[in-house]
Amino acid sequence: MYNSFQLAFKYLHYYRTAANSAGHGIHSPFVYEFVRAVLKEKQKDASFEKIENLRKELLRDQTLINVKDYGAGSAMNNGLQRRVADVARHAAKRPVIAQLLFRIARYFQPDSIIELGTSLGISAAYLAAAVPPATVVSIEGSELIAELARKNLQQLHAANVQVISGTFDEKLPGILSNFKKIDCVFIDGNHGKEPTLRYFNLFLPHLSESGFLIFDDIHWSRDMEAAWEMIKQHPQVTCTMDLFFIGLVFFRREIKVPQHFIIRYPYFWR
Repeated sequence: MYNSFQLAFKYLHYYRTAANSAGHGIHSPFVYEFVRAVLKEKQKDASFEKIENLRKELLRDQTLINVKDYGAGSAMNNGLQRRVADVARHAAKRPVIAQLLFRIARYFQPDSIIELGTSLGISAAYLAAAVPPATVVSIEGSELIAELARKNLQQLHAANVQVISGTFDEKLPGILSNFKKIDCVFIDGNHGKEPTLRYFNLFLPHLSESGFLIFDDIHWSRDMEAAWEMIKQHPQVTCTMDLFFIGLVFFRREIKVPQHFIIRYPYFWR
């Protein structure tokens, strides 16, 4: 895991060298339209305020809970007891990233979404709000965290989200068997090279023709960067977008020659 200084240095290098998010120099119609419709979009949806008000409540919640963390490392204290406020502060997706996920989902309109790593349900709430008709299934390793997420999502009236508690490896096979095809996957948990590649390969045969994967924290560590590079080279992958904090992977048949883009996204200026 890179420390804060290393990550900041990497982000500055990314920001200076990535393709402009205005779309200049991007010669792929698919990617250019994505940049125009998603990355340049600044309008806030009415659902944002409701979800962020819930986040504020969670950031004030000093309740102590016992947590099991199955992930590879953690940005927060790995002790068994944590305050809900600390989980909200360190594990929930920041508003700028959660709202980017919303815009991605709204643009592609997937019918089915699977999320690995529910935490308190903030990102699941954004994904559900983006596509109300979609079926969203989110897996959380800690039963207590999963129960809190269910209550939070109920408070937000996100009826299209199902939160399942258990390890990803334990629960994924059964979940995948319930879907004919998966349209969107957000992988936000167990940030190690081997599990990341394992989940990538597990989802591959279950994706629809327009299905895509979103990986969180692709520059979180050397292992994650190595996994990202291996995913880019997979023969079925036709397009990837590196947005630094997240990476998108597509398998579009109309893209005949694999294309890999590093695109600037101003996380700290939105």
